[in-house]
Amino acid sequence: MHRSVCRSAVVLFLALVWSLQQVGSVRAEVALPEVIGDNMVLQAGVPPTIWGWADPGEAVTVSVGDNKATTKADDAGDWRVQLQPVAAADAVEMTVQGTNTITLKNILVGEVWVGSGQSNMQWSVKQSQDPDAEIAAAKYPKIRLFLVPLVPSGTPSLHVNARWVECSPETVSGFSAVLYFFGRELHKELNVPVGLIATSWGGTRIEPWIPPAGFESEPELASTLEQVKSTNLQFNKQMLSQVKQLKQWLAVAESAQAAGKPFPNFPTMPAHPLNSNGAPTGLYNGMVHALVPFAVKGAIWYQGESNNGEGMKYHTKMKALIAGWRKVWNNPDLAFYYVQLAPYKYGGPSETNLAEIWEAQTATLAVPHTGMAVTTDIGAIGDIHPRNKQEVGRRLALWALAHDYGKKDLVYSGPLFESHAVELDQIRIKFKHAAGGLKSLDGKALTWFTIAGDDKKFYPATATIDGETVLVGSAKVISPTQVRFGFNQIAEPNLGNKAGLPASPFRTDSWSLTPTGP
Repeated sequence: MHRSVCRSAVVLFLALVWSLQQVGSVRAEVALPEVIGDNMVLQAGVPPTIWGWADPGEAVTVSVGDNKATTKADDAGDWRVQLQPVAAADAVEMTVQGTNTITLKNILVGEVWVGSGQSNMQWSVKQSQDPDAEIAAAKYPKIRLFLVPLVPSGTPSLHVNARWVECSPETVSGFSAVLYFFGRELHKELNVPVGLIATSWGGTRIEPWIPPAGFESEPELASTLEQVKSTNLQFNKQMLSQVKQLKQWLAVAESAQAAGKPFPNFPTMPAHPLNSNGAPTGLYNGMVHALVPFAVKGAIWYQGESNNGEGMKYHTKMKALIAGWRKVWNNPDLAFYYVQLAPYKYGGPSETNLAEIWEAQTATLAVPHTGMAVTTDIGAIGDIHPRNKQEVGRRLALWALAHDYGKKDLVYSGPLFESHAVELDQIRIKFKHAAGGLKSLDGKALTWFTIAGDDKKFYPATATIDGETVLVGSAKVISPTQVRFGFNQIAEPNLGNKAGLPASPFRTDSWSLTPTGP
């Protein structure tokens, strides 16, 4: 009996270490991932995928009313079914039937969104503008919140220590402010249930959030992909070696136990080098993988501060993130809306590093089904965490409402540079999203325009609105060729459209950003 207990303990330990391979075999009953539970919101209009674990070969039936599907767990104990699409609804139940029965209650069917990134996405409602009033007013039982804890992983994790809760003054305080205000706007405009999954970590770079499939999509990131593959291969070799040691330990331990002697020290298990919030794939593995393939409408993203200084390399990484998430969710049209960083006085000699990130973020709009909320007018130059998260969430929601929910008449973006043309001693700038005309957001002369000729020396310029265009000129530049707008980390320009949405910073040139001005 003692020997059996000893062996069982080691087997259980190995099962935990090798969770990806062993999770099914250590289960005696049907079980579900945490993201499938009471109070959840199912994405309306798409076939919901429900998955979990059971004994190998165990029959599992999932049903929502008459909508049901049956399967059997495979040899590893994994199972997965797809139900028929479910229309938006309130308070449905789901039954998962195996050798045991799980009944999930208080389920809604509506719109589900993921919010991710670094600290400005993690920033909570209680840390944001008007926190007391916002928390007291957060009585939205048809908005459901799922907050993923900060846990990295070197290998894809199947579990997160989280649960769905109804949105209330008691639950919203520590939740992502941007995601909550985004979801609240959708809930009010659409009058449907909304599920919000928050998975973000302050101070993190973009690379830890990218799955291997994302790195594979961008040849420029081949070295990072190779790093991930080689690290995993080396770790697997270490684990196989450790298993041999564990078997040896088991034999010694059983002999010691039979002789009434103390157990030998247990072998130390190797740490995975990617088990970090700074390692490539480390946060995808620990904080996103367990959510897949739970059906979602899309994702919102607020990150980039920790990649400041990378310029257009960040564009490549954003493409990898988007492609990677679309691949793992098996949804090439997954909506992906993100925040263009607010002005902030970063340290270092370059005043254009942040502007280059803005440039990279703007370039990412070329990826289908993406959108960008510009925040140059609601930042705080001395605080990297602007408090007005309400407006950030609203601006992201404008993109979703216009592109995903048929609100075609909405003005959802601020002016975006389209083209420029030299007209004698001035340059005319044409913008997208300028229908109805442009305006100064504060009623004053337009700010943060500079102009240059072929000598590449930029001078402050006078800018005048002319309908849906802007004419830029300077007495110091007789033959202008290029314009820059807001191309400085502390720029808070005042150009916007009639809807009050600010214009994104831009430049017409592709010159080196080494300072060359007067």
